[in-house]
Amino acid sequence: MAESNKMKDMPVNKLMIQMGIPMILSMALQAVYNIVDSAFVGNMREGSEAALNALTLVFPVQMLMVAVGIGTGVGTNALLARTLGQGNSKKAAKVAGNSLFLGAIIYVVCLLFGIFGVRAYISSQTVDPEVLEMGVSYLRICCVISFGIIFFSLFEKLLQATGRSLYSTIGQVVGAVVNIILDPIMIYGIGPCPEMGVKGAAYATVIGQVASAVLLFIFHMKLNKEFEHGAKYMKPDGRIIREIYAIGLPAIIAQALMSIMVYVMNLILKFNPSAQTAYGLFYKVQQFVLFLAFGLRDAITPIIAFAYGMRSKKRIQDGIKYGLIYTIVLMILGIAITEIFPRAFATLFNAGQSKEYFISAMRVISVSFLFAGINVAYQGIYQALDGGMESLVISLLRQLIIILPLAGIFSIFVRNGQMGVALIWWAFPITEIISCFVGYVFLKRIRKNKINALR
Repeated sequence: MAESNKMKDMPVNKLMIQMGIPMILSMALQAVYNIVDSAFVGNMREGSEAALNALTLVFPVQMLMVAVGIGTGVGTNALLARTLGQGNSKKAAKVAGNSLFLGAIIYVVCLLFGIFGVRAYISSQTVDPEVLEMGVSYLRICCVISFGIIFFSLFEKLLQATGRSLYSTIGQVVGAVVNIILDPIMIYGIGPCPEMGVKGAAYATVIGQVASAVLLFIFHMKLNKEFEHGAKYMKPDGRIIREIYAIGLPAIIAQALMSIMVYVMNLILKFNPSAQTAYGLFYKVQQFVLFLAFGLRDAITPIIAFAYGMRSKKRIQDGIKYGLIYTIVLMILGIAITEIFPRAFATLFNAGQSKEYFISAMRVISVSFLFAGINVAYQGIYQALDGGMESLVISLLRQLIIILPLAGIFSIFVRNGQMGVALIWWAFPITEIISCFVGYVFLKRIRKNKINALR
């Protein structure tokens, strides 16, 4: 019970640092999976440029699988933390068990797509036969063995909801290390392992994810003693599933919109494969920066949700204040790194013909990180306070309603060359600034209607 007492009694600024640092590291390491794959694939002896393009095309589906797993986990996290804050251990056990039942359903859907839908999806974005075959091979492996990332996402959130974020980070580190070690061995063929190219990158990724999931399962069973475990709690309970998705569905849609946005951007940039590849590479760097905000958000949500369950107005207000302050600091650091070292990242990926497009994207789009990070923090606050609709609206603005029409309009005015494509990149900062203003209005309304109403 010491962990729950910490959620109740520790000063919020210290609690957010203690919980946030492991979560930030965990999310950063998750982003490293994709960066490492691209770095090793970009340095293959043959077909590296086609392989980088293939990884750009498969990325939206990878993100979508993560979206459904993480979104379900976010709903579980907030509901479980609130339930424990209310002292209802019986319901907490059902919340945890139902989340694992949902994980099994999600895996079956991913498996079926991996078997039947992959080729049609990749062929919609490219006519290059080499890119098509590489993309199909990579994505099929990731879908068929997707149970690792799905159950890792769920066990991570179950541990975070009870304040044990350090253990979720340990699981993430183990998976990242396994992935990094296996990448060169399986891609290039080192020792007894044959050279597998893009397939090797996929196998290294899923093996790392399975290792993380297994370790977090062990931690969950051994450490989460605030509620009971067992197959009987996995029996579907419609009321609990609705409660999970009342919170989690906006998070799933938010993450899924990222996949849709990347997919549509790939279609918009289809006229220039080098720009398309550059966007895919930059998006992985952007993910690394924004995942810092996502990690901190995953501390903000359970802290505020627990305080909301306790009806502690002061702890809720402290959670909002420190969550926003720490997010701004992280995003300023991210902007500095991406603005100062764009050529170093281009060299890491061996970007080839895409290099100048990549550098241009990094210099322009990284301006938006500050506003994007604040928007992510806003969404964590909304989710903790039953503001799922507000979170959904911000996601729709950021990743669909504003960004895609703007990018589409700007693409009409594009002329051949880097300067023309740079106009498309400016759609990102404009979108985040507008969304940030709307998010501030929502936060003021939630303060008035929910926080100030507490006694």
